[in-house]
Amino acid sequence: MQVISVNVGRPRPNPGKGADLTGIDKRPVNGAVAVVVPGPKGTGEVGLVGDRVYDVKHHGGTDQAVYAYAREDLDSWEADLGRSLGSGAFGENLTTAGVDVNRALIGERWQIGPDVVLEVSSPRIPCGTFQGWLQQQGWIKRFTRAALPGAYLRVIVPGQLRATDPIQILHRPDHEVTVELAFRALTLEPELLPQLSAAEALPEEARKRALRRSSTG
Repeated sequence: MQVISVNVGRPRPNPGKGADLTGIDKRPVNGAVAVVVPGPKGTGEVGLVGDRVYDVKHHGGTDQAVYAYAREDLDSWEADLGRSLGSGAFGENLTTAGVDVNRALIGERWQIGPDVVLEVSSPRIPCGTFQGWLQQQGWIKRFTRAALPGAYLRVIVPGQLRATDPIQILHRPDHEVTVELAFRALTLEPELLPQLSAAEALPEEARKRALRRSSTG
């Protein structure tokens, strides 16, 4: 299991709705990239130095510090879409190999390289910017049905990382709430929401939704 590419965004006009600029255009970086603990959502700060978000209402902050997507899933989408998808094509900061990102548990912790520790926090929910970036009509629905969202991660221990760094799973929590399950519950299958209450590491908003659904039965 390893990182095969570390990607940061270059500001460009937003092809979707929302902010005028977007940082979804992620490009691979050569050499080490500093990983920091960002400020809260609303500041535009994220976990990789040199990266940022512009739709500060919906992206960035502590719970969305780093976004990881598996190279294996990009390859699957390449075959499905009939087009090449380089590392960073989905706006991911980390393109991984050998990690089943969507089956990672919420709250699972990864050590990357010698010192960085990240914690799986939530799935990525597709937005208009993502659809506009890929120029695929109906992309939001298509991506949602596939339930291969990739994972947002928090920074637990900052440091530096780079392409080829190994990924080691340090901790797996004692529940069965995967990134995929959380995504399905938060999108097309709200009947699954009560199951999410077991995942204490979910962002507060998602946990509140799960608890409300549990209490109303």
